[in-house]
Amino acid sequence: MRAFRRSRGQSPHDLSAAPPSRRLRRPRGGLWGHPDFIKLWAGQTISEFGTQVSQLAIPLVAVLALDATAFEVASLGTVEFLPFILFTLPAGVWVDRVSRRMVLIAGDAGRALLLLSIPVAYGLGALTLAQLYAVGFLVGILTVFFDVAYQAYLPSLVDREQLVEGNAKLQTTVSGAWIAGPGLAGALIGAITAPYAILVDSVSFVLSGGFSAAIKKREQLPAAGERRPRMRTELWEGLRYVLGHRLLRPQAISTGTSNFFSNVAFSIFVVYAVRSLHLSAALIGVAFMGFGIGWLLGSLSATRLGTKLGVGRATVLGAALSGPGTLLVALAPRSFPLPLIIAGGIVGGCGAVVYNIQQVSLRQTITPERLQGRMNAVMRFLVWGTMPLGSLTGGALASTIGLRETLFVGGIGGFTSVLPIILSPIRSLEGFPEPEPEPFEPGIVPPAPMPAVPDA
Repeated sequence: MRAFRRSRGQSPHDLSAAPPSRRLRRPRGGLWGHPDFIKLWAGQTISEFGTQVSQLAIPLVAVLALDATAFEVASLGTVEFLPFILFTLPAGVWVDRVSRRMVLIAGDAGRALLLLSIPVAYGLGALTLAQLYAVGFLVGILTVFFDVAYQAYLPSLVDREQLVEGNAKLQTTVSGAWIAGPGLAGALIGAITAPYAILVDSVSFVLSGGFSAAIKKREQLPAAGERRPRMRTELWEGLRYVLGHRLLRPQAISTGTSNFFSNVAFSIFVVYAVRSLHLSAALIGVAFMGFGIGWLLGSLSATRLGTKLGVGRATVLGAALSGPGTLLVALAPRSFPLPLIIAGGIVGGCGAVVYNIQQVSLRQTITPERLQGRMNAVMRFLVWGTMPLGSLTGGALASTIGLRETLFVGGIGGFTSVLPIILSPIRSLEGFPEPEPEPFEPGIVPPAPMPAVPDA
């Protein structure tokens, strides 16, 4: 695990020495001629646009329909991400044992039904904050399994040389949703109210599941009746792989730090926009469009930046933009806040996508196929597990020091997320290394103590 496969004249410790022939190349025609990827991409596109509606509508339901406090709204974000702490690691083991495609289909179907319960309960006059918490928690569980399976599924669906292109296309979809989605969501909420707008997201999950069901390529699954190690053994194997890896460990620390401070700010942004800036749902949707513009710029430039600057420097650049983007939002004046909020979204969104495409492609490239699910689960546990902590911290700070001051804390803290990358071998990577030989037999955990994660 600690030494990369050698090519001629290449030291296993010189991560920047990967020759051009080892770097990911864009095949002729790319993924436009890959029908199964197009189906996956189409389903994700529809789902991403639907998610933009719920992302704005659910907090507004809490604020406007249920008169929730800032702490209660921030706690809703905590509940939504709590499953990433509780269920991500076992999800990785299961995803490596079963059909990842079926996990995607079941996850979409379950989330569609759960979201449908919100407008139904509202129409019956029975909607409560407790139901929002319950739906958020259960949707979070399904999202854990879906996301782990999704990132583990892509390497089995497309060739290794197509991973960067695939991740870039998927991120372009997210960018388009962030640009058009918030404005459409704001208009939709204004027209039919927030609870009923959530119906759109429910339908989007149904359509997404249908596209996943239409994918023809089947994965290689463990043979029926094959004896597998105990879940605890496989879980520890995944933990040891990520935490003992000199490229994956700093990735996890950097991403987790960024997610923590981003959620300190984001968890109270809607409350701040409504109660301090007096923005309508439509204007909040316009404000969110800045993130979408940034995400689109990042997705269109990430591959080119990785080629021109090298994977390492492009990763550093992306991580370095986390703090400045949030600070611009915090500095927005109450009299005319939209320009700085949109600018902050562009800066932060662009940096996030440039970073994500590089780091996700890197970890998919260097991880053995049989560990993809557990690797993604461990990474999700470490980097998404900080989100509910950030949301809870944001709610607590907003109740004590104020809403705008909490945004400043999120922005200043975001600057620290680039340090683990700068202090790691990732900074010198020019291309993507070859997959590493596995350090131990499948299912067998060596007796050496698990390395500790250093402080960021």
